[in-house]
Amino acid sequence: MSALPEDKPLVIAGREYQSRLLTGTGKYADLEETRLATEAAGAEIVTVAIRRSNIGQDPNEPNLLDVLPPDRYTILPNTAGCFTAEDAVRTCRLARELLDGEKLVKLEVLGDQKTLFPDITQTLAAAETLVAEGFDVMVYTNDDPIIARRFAEMGCVAVMPLAAPIGSGLGIQNRWNILTIVEEATVPILVDAGVGTASDAAIAMELGCDGVLMNTAIASARNPVRMARAMKLAIEAGREAYLSGRIPRKRFASASSPLDGMFF
Repeated sequence: MSALPEDKPLVIAGREYQSRLLTGTGKYADLEETRLATEAAGAEIVTVAIRRSNIGQDPNEPNLLDVLPPDRYTILPNTAGCFTAEDAVRTCRLARELLDGEKLVKLEVLGDQKTLFPDITQTLAAAETLVAEGFDVMVYTNDDPIIARRFAEMGCVAVMPLAAPIGSGLGIQNRWNILTIVEEATVPILVDAGVGTASDAAIAMELGCDGVLMNTAIASARNPVRMARAMKLAIEAGREAYLSGRIPRKRFASASSPLDGMFF
């Protein structure tokens, strides 16, 4: 039996991470549930909606960083709720101030309230500005391989195509597009949005994605902490399966105990 190919850590903006599961911090019942689910997921990168989460803006409100301290987690500020490039850039600048000069951000610029699909023209404009200002941009986008390539070429440190609409739980709707993005990748590719359960996460990893970011699938589960553990295991299993190399699909059977070479 041949040895498994050696796995390598996830590297984003020059930093190594052992966990390939990134988690959000919204929609939990309270900060204690947020802490417990994050720990159960084994996440090292947690994304924070700057417009919706208190990380020091209001000293009179509970601070998320008290339960998810920056010395233990990479805090990834995101631009959730932004619908223009200008708002997204302004939000990233605010995040950099709040996080003592942290350059890593997750950029998303939405197109409308109903679908929450990304507005690609606005996202491109925001990414260009942020990269020029020295930000390390992880960009949320659609599952278009051409656009994914464009973001990588312009200097984004990771590309994060959606699997399905945000919070939909529909799973990966176009595996071939994701596979093409992965095959052409020059930066880490992380599925973002649309994961509903552990099998969805495993499929993303089996396609060769470098990681998965999720929030609703964990936070809105009936038992978020248990679902977080399930997602952790799914990510690990999917990665191992990808590295192992699956058997080819065939129309007819292939006996586990071959018929040729039988003694009688």
